[in-house]
Amino acid sequence: MIGPPKLTRFEKARIVGARALQISMGAPVLVKPLENVLRPIDIALQELETKILPMTIRRTRPDGTHQDIPLQWLL
Repeated sequence: MIGPPKLTRFEKARIVGARALQISMGAPVLVKPLENVLRPIDIALQELETKILPMTIRRTRPDGTHQDIPLQWLL
């Protein structure tokens, strides 16, 4: 595996931002939002914390090739 065996803060920001954009554009929410949670970013964070997002992280190697890692492996 390339890089750290956990999600970096930059990858986390990218995932939460992308998922929040999807939610704000009308994508179905994968978890039942907590009470008083209305912002897409808060919902995306909740989805990430419950480990329900079906996403893959792509890390690039120094030689230009890449490695795809399922998000669940890094949480």
